[in-house]
Amino acid sequence: MRAVVQRVSRASVTFGGAVVGAIGPGLVVLLGVGHSDTFDTAAGMAEKIVRLRIFADEQGKMNRSLLDSGGALLAVSQFTLYGDVRRGLRPGFDQAALPEKAAAVYEEFVTCVRSHGVITETGIFRAEMSVNIVNEGPVTILLDSEKQF
Repeated sequence: MRAVVQRVSRASVTFGGAVVGAIGPGLVVLLGVGHSDTFDTAAGMAEKIVRLRIFADEQGKMNRSLLDSGGALLAVSQFTLYGDVRRGLRPGFDQAALPEKAAAVYEEFVTCVRSHGVITETGIFRAEMSVNIVNEGPVTILLDSEKQF
């Protein structure tokens, strides 16, 4: 599983001209599901993300988590995080999970984040959406469940 995590002051996702998910301060997570990912992978990634210490404390140091800050999370499925361009200019997506599996693992991730009491909004799985992100810091963290980076 791969995630791009961005600390935001606000974010929204639009489909067909209508906002389908929006948050104020918190995190946007662009989430890609790979072939080997399971519900356990989703739970581990959710746990790591809600506990990432990337919010400022009273001294201005990144020392607080999403749970500490009381922020929300916007999860957007993004299979293109598995795009492989090592052999050309058009990405190959062989390592991305098939849509049926990816949808179930993505939904498990969302369920796990919500189980921590975090207000969680989502996009629409497999839809072409517009994502509006106001990144604060900017702070952007890349995560890979197989620790490839």
